[in-house]
Amino acid sequence: MQQLPSGAAASRRRVLGGLAGALAAGAAIPASAQQRDYGRNAPPARYPDADIVTLDKKRFTAPLGNSAIKRVATGYGWAEGPAWHATGRFWIWSDIPNDECLRMNEEDHSVHRRFRSPSGFSNGNTFDREGRQIAFRHFHRDVVRYEPDGRVTVLAARGPDGPFNAPNDGVVHPADGSIWFTDPGYGALMNYEGNRVPEAANSPRPFIKEAIYRIDGQSGQVTKVADQPFKPNGLCFSPDYRRLYVADSGSSHYPEAKNIVWAFDVDGPRASNARTFCSMEFEGKSGFGDGVRCDEAGNVWVGAGWVGDGYDGVHVFAPDGQRIGLIKLPEICANLCFGGTRRNQLLMTASQSVYLLPVETRGAHFC
Repeated sequence: MQQLPSGAAASRRRVLGGLAGALAAGAAIPASAQQRDYGRNAPPARYPDADIVTLDKKRFTAPLGNSAIKRVATGYGWAEGPAWHATGRFWIWSDIPNDECLRMNEEDHSVHRRFRSPSGFSNGNTFDREGRQIAFRHFHRDVVRYEPDGRVTVLAARGPDGPFNAPNDGVVHPADGSIWFTDPGYGALMNYEGNRVPEAANSPRPFIKEAIYRIDGQSGQVTKVADQPFKPNGLCFSPDYRRLYVADSGSSHYPEAKNIVWAFDVDGPRASNARTFCSMEFEGKSGFGDGVRCDEAGNVWVGAGWVGDGYDGVHVFAPDGQRIGLIKLPEICANLCFGGTRRNQLLMTASQSVYLLPVETRGAHFC
């Protein structure tokens, strides 16, 4: 998810502007946020990193005493959709406004621009069981797979209700190869270099009801699995794949929407028992969650923002929905991904930059 351009997003700007203004009014900026320098020549950070906040010492055991948040790359329009390729030992992510996908090597954190360009203004990315990139493209309003020989296979461009709004984020279920993804309706409303999707006109509303979909791993059939969230955004499975978590960013367009993360029970191709897993409200402030990932203990890590210093970053919730930790970032965190050879490196795509943090846990899944 990213900021919408002028014209198509007046509604969202008003909502976010009012939200951020109301929450930030009178709030003091923490000293660490005022003083921290993430530049190349920044002074070393004293351990433990003050921007890694433990709210429950017994349950938030992920922080390492001798690690600090590091900005590994910057200069993007809106960094999104990180994914880890275990065989190649690299991360990829999208820079949506610049219509490209980038790659960063694990060994030396070198970044290669234009890993894929043009990218169809893709948002989320993941890899399937065979190591092939799956991308969720805004401009083409589809889900595609990039084959080893360079071909592009369109996996889905429409659901039961018609063409998608703009697929946003997705995950692969290893048991059957199915792909679960969200379609909140953001990308179709964006004016990419004057190339607005013609059907969108100037409407801030999506073409079809926002929903969560599943692409069958064998037949390729697309089914709608849930549509309770106002705008389903990031999603992930629990470690045992029996639960699906989905962030709802519906307050960007719908005043009645709540800033929550949903939980669904997963039974084969079905998602049921929709319920609130956690609220994104924290100390009287409430932005909304975007990307989500689980660690191997079942904790849910949520990229969050649109509030300001002291809130924006990553919020960590225990399996019972209680907030146990917080990673403060100086930018809005759109998404995150565990990676590295031991899957203990947390990569966070946050607005114009990408941050990396070693943690004392591992991602529940490889991507």
